[in-house]
Formats: sequence, structure tokens, C-alpha cells
Amino acid sequence: MSTKRKAAVLGKPVEHSLSPVLHGAAFRALGLDGWSYERVEMDGPGLPAFVDGLGPEWTGLSVTMPGKRAALEHAGEVTPRAAAVGAANTLVRRGTGWLADCTDVDGVTEALRIAGEYSPDTDDAAVVLGAGGTAAAAVVGLASLGVRTVRLVVRDPARARETVEAAQRAGLDVEVLRWAEADFKKLAADSAVLVNTVPPDAVRPHLTELARIGCVLDVIYHPWPTALAEAVSERGGRLATGLDMLLHQAFGQSEYFTGQPAPRAEMRDALREATGGILSLPIG
Repeated sequence: MSTKRKAAVLGKPVEHSLSPVLHGAAFRALGLDGWSYERVEMDGPGLPAFVDGLGPEWTGLSVTMPGKRAALEHAGEVTPRAAAVGAANTLVRRGTGWLADCTDVDGVTEALRIAGEYSPDTDDAAVVLGAGGTAAAAVVGLASLGVRTVRLVVRDPARARETVEAAQRAGLDVEVLRWAEADFKKLAADSAVLVNTVPPDAVRPHLTELARIGCVLDVIYHPWPTALAEAVSERGGRLATGLDMLLHQAFGQSEYFTGQPAPRAEMRDALREATGGILSLPIG
């Protein structure tokens, strides 16, 4: 198929984004010869004017920080999960405008389910470390898996409002704990799954406790392995990673952009090659 179409990832900074690797591989595997995918340096305030200026050849956009909230607010149509998260990582052209979705939720759920082999019980509780944009997608993803209680551990509870609201919109019971006062041993004993969104050095003092949690998603993947990943592996625990999350969120984006099933194996292989084969990246 030689029809020319364009897509891109928007973010600031964006030069290290692996999205072109994933979507370029998808276009090649699907035989979309005239399709291109590029990086565009773009902040939140500049996003609306940029999107409005795109021609009809543009099929969709991946959106990273700091533009995810602006993407949600600018879209004419918003999926329920993007509304729950309060942010969108995907804009796709529709006949009358742009649709906003948050496939980051797929990234969380499928990374946990496939790489982490996580299958929640009805009374499972989760711990989320941090309360930024990834944490908001994480709580919505956890809710969609069937988790009903989440504990957010953050430096400053006053800055967790948006993630708390996302958890509440998703129907979760949510408790916010101040990092300096948290009992990490008790948290580990009471929790079935952990999502870490904070830098490795912040987690390092609590590795022994946190590695005891049955399933861990560490979204930090550079440099790899993190100390948390090593601690989980040493205990024989189940581990999902930020690269798993990146891969699985891209499948839904690809299907939005192309209208065809995502070529999952080809996208996975391209990501593995681009990252030196550091992780197996199972796709189910």
C-alpha cells in the first residue's frame, strides 16, 4: 500500500524516544511503503496549534510528556479510560476531528499480565510509588485488572491530587502515604502488586521489603537492570518492566494509526534490537 500517511511522537525532550523504532517496524511489516513516523519537539502549550495545522495526510500522534494533558483537552472525542487517567498519549484523526485515548493503560495491564504473569484476586491491594503521569495510568490499569485498593507512596501528599482523582474515577479505594513515614515492610506484606515510577536511588533503601511483593512493574528501564529489578530477580519474583509497558502501549496506537492488527512480533523484535536485547519482552 503506497498511500502516503504521516504520524509522529510529540514530546519535550523527544530525541531519545523509541516510538519511531516501534511504529517504523509496524509500517514496514504491514507493507505501508509511503508511511513515515518522526519525532517532533513539542511542549504542552504548543500542542493545540501544531495539531490544528496538520494536513489530511496525518493519521495520528503519540504524545509523551509534557503534552498528555493538553492532548486530552484539545481532542473533540475522549475515550473513558483517557478521561479516567486525565491524560492522553494517543491522538488519532477521525472524520470530524481528533480522538484522544490513553494506551498507557494497556501498557500497564499487559506488562503486568504477560511479563509479570499477574492475575489478581478480588481482595488484592496494590502499591504505587510516585504520583506523576505514569502513576495515574497505573492506577487506572490496576483497576481494570480487578484490583480494588491502591496505596500511593509519595514524597509530598499534596502533589498527589491528580493521581488520587484518577484512582477515584477508576473506582479504587485509595490511600496516600508520605514516603518518610511509610512502613515498607507492612506495605509489602499487605500488597500483591507493586508499580514503581520513581528513580532507582529513591527505592534503594527499601529493596529488601519491596522485592517481597509478588509481582513488580518497574517502569524505569535505563540504565538496566535497576537495583529493584535485581532484588526481585534474586528472590525469584515476577517482574515486568518499562520496556514491556512501552511495547504493549504501542500495539493499540499502531492499530489506531493503521486500521490493521498490530504486527506484534515485528514490533517486539525491533524494540529488542534497538535496546541491545536486554529483555525478552514476551507478547503472550
